[in-house]
Amino acid sequence: MPDAAGYRIKFGVIVPSTNTVVEADYNRMAPHGVTFHTGRMYIENPVMDSDASFEALLAQIRGSIRVAIRDVMTCQPDALIMGMSSETFWGGVQGNAQFIERVKAQSGLEISTGASACRAALECYGVRRIAVLSPYQPVSDRQVTRYFEEAGFTVVRFKGLRCPTATSIADVPEAQLLPIIRDELDGPDVEAIVQVGTNLSMVRLADEAERWLGKPVLAINAATLWHALRSNGIPDQMRGFGSLLREH
Repeated sequence: MPDAAGYRIKFGVIVPSTNTVVEADYNRMAPHGVTFHTGRMYIENPVMDSDASFEALLAQIRGSIRVAIRDVMTCQPDALIMGMSSETFWGGVQGNAQFIERVKAQSGLEISTGASACRAALECYGVRRIAVLSPYQPVSDRQVTRYFEEAGFTVVRFKGLRCPTATSIADVPEAQLLPIIRDELDGPDVEAIVQVGTNLSMVRLADEAERWLGKPVLAINAATLWHALRSNGIPDQMRGFGSLLREH
């Protein structure tokens, strides 16, 4: 018998314990019959105000992800989504592929990652020259750039917000992001803008920004949901969350 709420599909979503945006975004965008069930990766120390502390944060993620996957598997999800993007960009294209294989080996399920979702979305649009917005430190921004360049894209501009903690990412307001998108990232040499960092709330702003920029603006949470839905045969198109979910 199908699940009463998730009668079309149940997604297990793996997120850091510090993340407050992913669940809200996914539930707001969810088609009927699609549900999300969270396994949280415990982060004791959320500080990420330097390259060293950011790498220490990732070490905490790597130490707790197996437990998060173990826990969420008890609700018998049909597929998984990685609700943290930086780890999926780490190590470039090969690093993302290895991450996917590790998760599949433990869970037996397919997983959508931020890196895979952004690549598939950009290929769907047929664009190659991009600008990227992240909440991270330089050590992570270099890994994001590496992934996109190995995947065949040109990173024309990159803006890292340098958020001091994993929790403070969610505190960044749209009013701060708007001039960055318009004045620092956009330009005639940029075909699309990509936002990474799943705790940065940008789904609504990205949808609006596409109207006044006239080009794709990919919010990571909309991209991962799109990738997860389409990879699992769900074609629903939704308005209000960007052209990716509305048109593709």
